Amino acid sequence: MSVLFRNCAAIVTSADAPVLRDADLLTARNRIAAIGTGLEPPEGARVIDARGLVLYPGLVNTHHHFFQCFVRNRVALDWTRLSLIEWLDTIYPIFGRLDEDCFYHSSVVAMGELIKHGCTTAFDHQYAFPDHAGKRLIDRQVEAAQLMGMRFVAGRGGNTLPKSEGSTIPDALCETTDDFIADCARLIETYHDPDPFAMVQVAVAPCQPVNCRRETFAQSVALARDKGVLLHTHAGEGESPVIAARHGMRTIDWLDSLDFAGPDTWLAHCWELTRDEIAQLAASGTGIAHCPEPVYLVGAEITDLPAMDALGCRIGLGVDGAASNDNSNLMHCVHSGYMLQCLAARDRVDPVPRPAAFLRYATEGGADLLRRPELGRLGEGMAANLFAVDMSALDYVGTRHDPAALPAKVGIGTHVDLTMIDGRIVWEGGEFPGLDERALARAAETAMTRALCA
Repeated sequence: MSVLFRNCAAIVTSADAPVLRDADLLTARNRIAAIGTGLEPPEGARVIDARGLVLYPGLVNTHHHFFQCFVRNRVALDWTRLSLIEWLDTIYPIFGRLDEDCFYHSSVVAMGELIKHGCTTAFDHQYAFPDHAGKRLIDRQVEAAQLMGMRFVAGRGGNTLPKSEGSTIPDALCETTDDFIADCARLIETYHDPDPFAMVQVAVAPCQPVNCRRETFAQSVALARDKGVLLHTHAGEGESPVIAARHGMRTIDWLDSLDFAGPDTWLAHCWELTRDEIAQLAASGTGIAHCPEPVYLVGAEITDLPAMDALGCRIGLGVDGAASNDNSNLMHCVHSGYMLQCLAARDRVDPVPRPAAFLRYATEGGADLLRRPELGRLGEGMAANLFAVDMSALDYVGTRHDPAALPAKVGIGTHVDLTMIDGRIVWEGGEFPGLDERALARAAETAMTRALCA
């Protein structure tokens, strides 16, 4: 089906391109067919009167843990009252009680919130595999993505070093390297679509260096390079002293020694990195998924995003999981990420990137990390992934002169008015077309209560 957005107040084709005013955008099936003025709809097309609407490229989330939606807003997990060790000892037993249905329903919850706030592509780092839950947890996430219409990149995570050997992971949440690699291979074979405009892809994503054996990372590199898929892990979030004590080098050097680096690799967080380590990532082409909101809770320092930008790193934005961010709102991260950097500006060598750059991180930057050139911009032949905001509301009076800067500088604090993924409108007028949101919420609450409150 084609959709014509007629007489848009503005179209932000890219964070770095001139804004188009009073223009039309036409989609055909899953792609953008044309952007211009006076466009005519083909027979059978839906025509949307877009006066007052601003269209943006769909946001791309490059780091999340969907399953953690079931541990949000819990007093027992308050970071202000617990040490890190106390917090870990509290949260992992909760993760260990989740069952297969929980991973499905929490994915529906997270994707739904992402979509409501303009996100059209989501990477999830699913690293918790309780023994009793089985191995088909990512299979259920794919099922959830198909229900919600989300373009989904599944990160098959895992932990292979038990707490008894120096990690933070209970034995019941650990796997062997062989089991982890075998399931990665199964998921790639079953779900990974290497073609442009794919709706489901798979990445090999061992959870983090401190909680995995060396061979887990080495075999992850071998499998990913053999299958032509991406690599991902957590890094630079306070673990470097532990890695140095264990392996004689800090995390980035340790990952480099295993060839866990390069344009097919991106790392989450990276707030503790030195300037030399940031330059090392830029030189290798290794990307960074910056998650601004966890910095407020768990970061010992504010990520030096200006240095990362100035040194030429590939940067995307991530929500992270509810263990360190109790929402799944990537739009909010665009605003909070910019404000956080402004707070730290006086202590930095490099200037804060301009506000529109934060939109770029969440669109083209994320698409680049996921190696998806058809995403992140609006243009003829690009994927029909976009969101629309009605700028005629009181919220936006006085803001309309610079739509590209608005998400970062002003913030979009309410649900967007429309989200389109792969040419299909999946959120419009406060509803998920064809889905009963309240029924989805009830089912999720039931699954969560059964697993965690029994």
